[in-house]
Amino acid sequence: MTTSESELRIRELIMHRLSEMAAETGTVTREQLTAFPVADQMWKLVDQSRGIRNPRELEATLTVMSSSDGPYSDAELDGSLYRYDYRSGGDGGDNTKLRRAYELGVPIILLRKIRSKTFVPVFPVYVVGDDRDGKFFLLALDESIRFLANPQHPSEAERRYIARITRQRLHQPEFRGRVMLAYETKCAVCHLKHGRLLDAAHIIGDNEPGGEPVVQNGLALCKIHHAAYDNDLLGISPDYTVHINDDLLQERDGPMLKHGLQEMNGRDLHLPSLRLEQPDRDRLSTRFEKFQDAS
Repeated sequence: MTTSESELRIRELIMHRLSEMAAETGTVTREQLTAFPVADQMWKLVDQSRGIRNPRELEATLTVMSSSDGPYSDAELDGSLYRYDYRSGGDGGDNTKLRRAYELGVPIILLRKIRSKTFVPVFPVYVVGDDRDGKFFLLALDESIRFLANPQHPSEAERRYIARITRQRLHQPEFRGRVMLAYETKCAVCHLKHGRLLDAAHIIGDNEPGGEPVVQNGLALCKIHHAAYDNDLLGISPDYTVHINDDLLQERDGPMLKHGLQEMNGRDLHLPSLRLEQPDRDRLSTRFEKFQDAS
């Protein structure tokens, strides 16, 4: 079965525009998704009261929404797969066009709700399974997973690959979105507000114990301060104070070194307004010991 080139082109344009929109903060709002300008046309990427968007102009579903506080059992599964429960209507209703996305193999968009009216978009996502008995679809976070012999039971080599894909396509974008929201898209060290120049930095690396992708293990840092933090040229103590490597403080170079790093020494960290989203002091302590050893 095939779908039209025009429909594939529209999906491509929508996803490109969505990528540009999310680059600043990592998130998009319901307001942005409700009136979404693409190719001289205003598209609606979400419905008012349904978690699936089936535009009449398209042959298959365009977006699906998932929320941890919703009425369905949507969940990430082992193997870079996502369970998406049938919406009300059984084999028909909203599920008809999502089944059509499965038949045609067209890309769709997964909207992960992380706050009221705020979403992290994950795309392109593909429908790779339709369990009529269990009444759920299987979504793959990467096109290559569609071609595995058994996506639900991958080999060890395949498992390592799809674990990496899951981090890149699901965990990292959601981590960045949550961190940018917590820090109001502002560098915790220098207060730079340009989202495209900001990263969500891990306090404890995501491949280490305690390195979970949660806001308490994150810092919003501009590119230079993120690099300095990762290389132990900048440290943050558990009392939320910024420290610069002693050797770096003695160097004489130019305005970037002076104003961008040396003058940050002793500065108080900019913190999220919600206490529950502020950096975990134990994690900071562990990481700060590493900075002190390197100094």
